[in-house]
Amino acid sequence: MRGLGMANASESRPRARPTLDDDLRPTPNAAYDAWVASFRSRAGSYGISERTLAAAFSGTGYLPGVVKRDRNQTEFTRTLEDYLAIAASDERVAKGRAAFQRHHTTLNALESRYGVDAHIICAIWGLESFYGERRGDVPVISATSTLAFDGRRGAFFEKQLVAALKIIQNGDIAADRMTGSWAGAMGHTQFIPTSYELFAVDFDGDGRRDIWSEDPSDALASTAAYLAKNGWTPGTPWGREVLPGQSASGEIIQPQPGGPRFAVTGNFRAIKRYNNSDAYAIGVGHLSDRIGGAGPLQSSFPPDATGLTKDDRIVLQTRLTARGFDTGGADGVIGPNTRSAISAYQSSIGLPATGEPSPELLRSLR
Repeated sequence: MRGLGMANASESRPRARPTLDDDLRPTPNAAYDAWVASFRSRAGSYGISERTLAAAFSGTGYLPGVVKRDRNQTEFTRTLEDYLAIAASDERVAKGRAAFQRHHTTLNALESRYGVDAHIICAIWGLESFYGERRGDVPVISATSTLAFDGRRGAFFEKQLVAALKIIQNGDIAADRMTGSWAGAMGHTQFIPTSYELFAVDFDGDGRRDIWSEDPSDALASTAAYLAKNGWTPGTPWGREVLPGQSASGEIIQPQPGGPRFAVTGNFRAIKRYNNSDAYAIGVGHLSDRIGGAGPLQSSFPPDATGLTKDDRIVLQTRLTARGFDTGGADGVIGPNTRSAISAYQSSIGLPATGEPSPELLRSLR
């Protein structure tokens, strides 16, 4: 699995963009074309028909932006504080509670069938695609074939390409509807093709395991099946925050020095089978608690490396925006929009445009 559809309004979502970035559109590449021809010549050994290949590769091509993104992943560089500011933002919590109410019948039925907490299923949906709003619009065959050709993880992505072709051949999705993230993760809960083959479920009984549909039922069921088959224990929480002075049994983790501590269970490790990151699993667990009505974490995080607390960073963003240097929101996460605003402000007052926040910069805005 991949996570995230982890976009937040201020830093991860561009303010305006076409359906696809220019570098995610097919670009002529003779070497890629030769690789595809070679792959097609051996695809029969995987059980892929000529008819499937013709439909799947129609209109596809080399996507340079896929290679660029594969080599510049930053998912694991955020602090836990920043990660949770996005994963359990007020917007994501509010949308999650609304989504849970809309789909509570399906989610509760899945909990009964698979034993997986309904709020956990909903939280994964929220992190992976913002409850279906950001499922990805990159053609999966183009993405996986580009990455298989590129070679950095060629064997892995050739397996994904073969699995994607088998999904098309099976009739679960038409080739022109098979879209996803730049790395080939698909649908409401971002299954990679091989995981789809192993765990996808036809929950609505229409004969297709359609995780791309506007109706998220099959995708949510597939997520529940994935967790159930990867170690989820029914009736056990994912974990909880351990407050200062509290004793707790089991495994205690503190992903960010000086930040909150968590007592985690085997179900925390089951979530990590979906995405092998402590921050991701805490994000899912905490968001699920918030969707279920719990409040924010009670423990505080220490100041960042610049000496600014989250509240300081929010004030910084608010004051920059008030001065006409739009940060795109005030969530305390210093990302590209805020850095651009800082640079513009620094230039306006004759300072070097570093784009870096600091206590001195904050004082200059007071």
